[in-house]
Parts: sequence; structure tokens; C-alpha cells
Amino acid sequence: MLDRSRVMRWLAMSILVALCGCSGGEEPHAHPPAPPPPPTTTTAHAPAPGAAAASAEAHLVRGQREMMSTVYQITIVSDDEPGAHEAMEAAFDEIDRLENVLSEWREGTEISAINAAAGHEPVHVGTDTMTVVQAGMEVSQWSDGAFDLSWAALRGMYLFQRGQEHVPSDEEIAARLPLVNFRDIVVDEAASTVFLRREGMAIGTGGIAKGYALDRARDLLVARGFTQFMIFGGGQVTVHGQRGDRPWRVGIQNPRASDYIGFFETDGGSIATSGDYEHYFIDDEGRRWHHIIDLSTGRPATRSVQVSIITDEGIYADAMTKPCFVWGPERCIEWLRDRPGHPEAVIVDSDMRVWMTPGAHERVRMHVELVDGRLPPPSQ
Repeated sequence: MLDRSRVMRWLAMSILVALCGCSGGEEPHAHPPAPPPPPTTTTAHAPAPGAAAASAEAHLVRGQREMMSTVYQITIVSDDEPGAHEAMEAAFDEIDRLENVLSEWREGTEISAINAAAGHEPVHVGTDTMTVVQAGMEVSQWSDGAFDLSWAALRGMYLFQRGQEHVPSDEEIAARLPLVNFRDIVVDEAASTVFLRREGMAIGTGGIAKGYALDRARDLLVARGFTQFMIFGGGQVTVHGQRGDRPWRVGIQNPRASDYIGFFETDGGSIATSGDYEHYFIDDEGRRWHHIIDLSTGRPATRSVQVSIITDEGIYADAMTKPCFVWGPERCIEWLRDRPGHPEAVIVDSDMRVWMTPGAHERVRMHVELVDGRLPPPSQ
């Protein structure tokens, strides 16, 4: 069944994309640049004068399908509508096929089989699962467990649905947290098997599988001769080529309002965002409980409110947002320097200060004027 909360986030992102001109409309207004900031913080950038007027109208062909508990949407720049629709359907079919292999929710998938066999025996897997698991293990190792592929042992401890809110006790966390340890995932590439050493462990491919599906859909569209397109799925966006005669623009949501703070301007890459507003509730004391967990404590991370990352490959984008969210901006920016795929990030910290990696300054156009480096309150 389609997750309605995810649909609402999809609609919100679609609005952001549309406002940023990715699916029509004018260039968004931006305030004039502020004085130069410190190296790791950002300021507002104005688009080039007349950019919207100079952009030729591109012919866009669109399609969408409900899959992986979300909505996937493809927009292709092409005058060949029949060919574009045929390529879209093939891309959607590939994503649908991958769901039947990589879903951690469906019975009979390879990921479900790995989790069911935890503590008992290795499970033979195909190329797709091996690729996704290895990518998850890479990010787990790079981050020393700040992102951990075996995080799913904690699933269900926190509940965010209205009327069913639940915060686990220290005892509940202490019982399950030891089951989260990527070092207890045994990957035998030669035998093509994955084994979880302890019963109760579970891997959660989540955003990695969605990012991989976006990569596969991208490659399929390119192989069919379409080189200018945008694919949206599960809150992650992959773009290739340009939107006619200019780069694609993908909105960066305001973490405390329904508008956007700016947009990535790019002709290639995959963009993922993690925020403390996706699954959350606020208790009677005003504390925000959300789903991005600091795995060193089992409690929601507090150093960030939003992280957006763009990488060359979608398979890494969403996973990389998690350690960055937990660590906060300074450590994240340092960590990303040595990661493959040319990752760049925009981070909003717990004080609403906006930080960027050096390369993000060149790819992001701000839509709000920052106040001492911070986002203005929603009422302004």
C-alpha cells in the first residue's frame, strides 16, 4: 500500500521543483548577495540577470508510477513523445523489478531472506543485492558506524503516528542497540552470500536501494538515447544533461516552513535530503522526536535539522546524509572531502545556520537572505 505521508512529501518536493523551474515557471527571485561569509557557511546568490527570459522553452514528456511505497516520476526533454514514454515505461519496469529483489518489507525478496536467516545461515544473493549491500557496507565503514547498514534492528522502537507516539525506554534501547553492528555482516563476494552473525539483526537498505534504482533507471534512459531528464523517487532526485539550454534546478526545502531556501543547479548527479521534519512528533515539553537516530545513543540526533547531498551516484547520496546529520556540519564537511563521487552538501544546523561544502557554493542558488548566516524565522 502506498504510504500517504510519503506522497505528501512527494507533492511538496514536486512543488519545490516546479517553483525552481524544473518543470516550468520562471527563475525564482533571490536577494542580492551578502558580504563574503566564513569558508564553511553560505550566503545568498542571485541568478544571472535575464536568465529566465533567455531560456528556451524545452519540450517535456512526463510519466509517473507508484512503487517502493512512494511515487516515481520521470521528466524527459524530447520531441519524440512515443519513444520517451516507451523508455519511461522500461525504466519504471526496472525499478519495479528491483523492488521485488531489494525490498526489506516484502516477503520473498533477497533482503527479507537475509534478515530472516540472521544468526543461522548465509543467503545467496544476485548482483543487485550484492551491489546494494556492498555500498551500504562502504558507507558504514567510511563513517565508522554513524551510518550502519544493520540499523533496522531498531525499527519500530519509535512511533510517530498521531495518537500512537512512542519513545523507547533506556532499557528497550539497551536491549536492541547491540544488534546494530555492521562488522557482524559477513559479505562473501566470491560465494555471492550475505550473512548476519546474530539472530535479531536486520539490514535496512532503504534509501540505498532507491538510489540504486534511480541509477539503473538513469542508465537505461541513456542507453535508449535520452540524455536530458530528471527522475524523482522517494524524496531523491537524479538529473542527467540539461533542461533544454540550462541546468536542472532542484529545490532545497525549508526545514521549518513549506517554502524552499534555495536550489541545486546541476546538469548531472543525484540529490537526497534528510530532515528532522519527515517522521517526527513534538512532546508536551516541546521536544522534537524524529527518526534520524544517533546510533551511539539510540536517541534522535540533535546537531542538524536538515542535510542535502548531491553525488555522482544515487546509491550513495541518501546514506551519506545520515552520518552528516548525526555529526553536524563541521565534521561532515571534513568527511566528505575524502569520499568518492564528488559529494557536496548543504547543511542546516540546530541553530538554523546554513553551511556548505566549497563545491556547493558553485551549485546552489539561495532563495532567502540569511541573517548572520542563519535562516530567518518562518514568520519573516
